[in-house]
Parts: sequence; C-alpha cells; structure tokens
Amino acid sequence: MLAVGPNGAGKTNLLESLHLGTQGFSPRTRRDREVIRFGERAGRIALSGIRGGTGVESAVTLSVDAAKRATLNGAPLAAAEQLRRELHALVFTPDRLAVAKGGPATRRAYFDRVLVRLYPARAGLPAGYAAALAQRNAALRFSSPEAIEPWTERVVSLGGELVRARRETLTALERPLAACAAALDLLEPVLEYEGDPPAREELERRFEQDRQRGHTSAGPHLHDVRLLSGARDLRAYGSQGEQRLIVLALVLAEADLLSERHGIAPLLLLDDVLSELDVRRRRALAEHVRTVGQTLVTATDAAALPVEPAQLVEVLPGIARSV
Repeated sequence: MLAVGPNGAGKTNLLESLHLGTQGFSPRTRRDREVIRFGERAGRIALSGIRGGTGVESAVTLSVDAAKRATLNGAPLAAAEQLRRELHALVFTPDRLAVAKGGPATRRAYFDRVLVRLYPARAGLPAGYAAALAQRNAALRFSSPEAIEPWTERVVSLGGELVRARRETLTALERPLAACAAALDLLEPVLEYEGDPPAREELERRFEQDRQRGHTSAGPHLHDVRLLSGARDLRAYGSQGEQRLIVLALVLAEADLLSERHGIAPLLLLDDVLSELDVRRRRALAEHVRTVGQTLVTATDAAALPVEPAQLVEVLPGIARSV
C-alpha cells in the first residue's frame, strides 16, 4: 500500500495509528496524550485483518484521564504492549536514523527489541538484567558488602545470558542483512558486538570504585554494536545516505527473518523512506517488500514509487481514501 499526500496531511498519523493498534505504543512518543487529537480528551484505534489465515481484531483506547486500554479479539489485555507478542510490526521513520547516528544506548535498545521478537522465550532477559542492575546499584549506595553480593551474582548470571543472546541475534541477522544490503547497494554490512560478559573478578576489582560512584561500571548496559560497511564505522564515517541504507536494511532483514521463523510476515511501516533513495534503490526496495508481506509506504507523490502499488491511498487533512 502506498499512502500519498502533501506534507502535514496526516500520512505519518496513519502509519502511527497502525503501529499503535498492533504494538500498543507509538513509535514516535511514549507520552500517550501526545497521540490524542488536539482539543480531544480521548481517542480509539480499531484494526481488523487476517493473520496466518485467521481473522484478528485489535483495539487501543487512549484517554488523558485514564490508563491506556487494549483488546485482542475482544479480550482485554493487562497491558497494551502485550499486543506486540501476537502482532509483529516493524517501522522505519526518519527518527530511526538514530540507530546509526546516535549513541550506544540507542543501538542497545534497538537490538534488544530485535532479540525479544526473534527469541520470545528470552523476552524477559533485557528487563531482567536491567532490574538486577538497578538493585545492585541501589545496594552499592546504601547497603553493606554482604547485601550487595546476591545482586552481583545476579548481574553476572543475567548479564552473561544477555550478551550471548545479543550475539546470537546479530549472527541470525547476518545472512538476511547481507542480502538486503546487496539489493540496496550497501557494501559488506557487518554487525560487530563490543563487550564481554560481566565477570565476577572484574566486578570485584571495580568494587570500591563502583561504591564511590554508586553504579556498576562493567556489563552489557555499557556495550555497543558497531554498524560497519567493510571496515568503515558508519556512525563516524558513513554518509547520511549510507546510514539510512543500513537502518533500512536492518528492518528488511528482520522482516525476512521473522517471516522465515514464524511463517507469518510482519507488517512493515515505512515512513518517508523513498525521499533520499535513487530510482534504482527505490525499485529494489519496492520489489523486495512485495515478497515480504503487507507494507505501508508513505510519500508525497505516487511517482516516488517506481512500480504500481497494490493499493494507492490519498491522504488529505482529515481524510484517507483509496484512489
């Protein structure tokens, strides 16, 4: 599907609504009231479709006066974010360039989300490690060495599992990433994990320093993933075009991998993805997403997509209609 319309007409709002209705949160903001229309105090998104040959319906209700609520096939969910366990949607927006341009925390968060989608059985690892780390940091500031020891053990154990899972995630992405990057003319993409599992000996060596500072100075909460093209670090030496290509290739690679592993393609939401691609790359992207599953692409002009879309939607202020 290609959604076209002038700047400010609401194309990104349409994409955001699809993400919120399938994942339970906005890709743009974590402040739910920012998603509600100006001047209103509540909003609702309802979606229906087919997943793996079976009908599915989801709904998310937002209010400035109450907590967010969500249902899946009519059944209420304890948290709206539970939608993402059943309905996979991957998004590319201009803001996603921070994965290539931003600091290590942005990349850690991105690849941990990929980890959770690829390995549902390990979904609790990133949050579990973060909770153990927070407890150890609190103990460093306020507790005796004996009280810190159990949290040191927990950080070492969960930290080691998290590093292994992250590395497995990067390894799983290698093959589809190489194929997607080749189609987009990005040479030799490499994902390089920087960091080792936390070792008890290292934490013990840093103990006094950590107590003085009140935080743990070694572990996967400080690691990074370098995005390379050949030997070049794209954060430091890549052009904005190359940074866009590596992030786009990562999204496409994950979509291919999810489809391969689960037999159901994720919904792809690509916002303003065509604006900085040349015609050949636009065509390569269009041909690729045709093989993945359902995709929504936004653009200001239908001519930006060099192939005929399966469906063309014109977005005008307050209106979305098929053309």
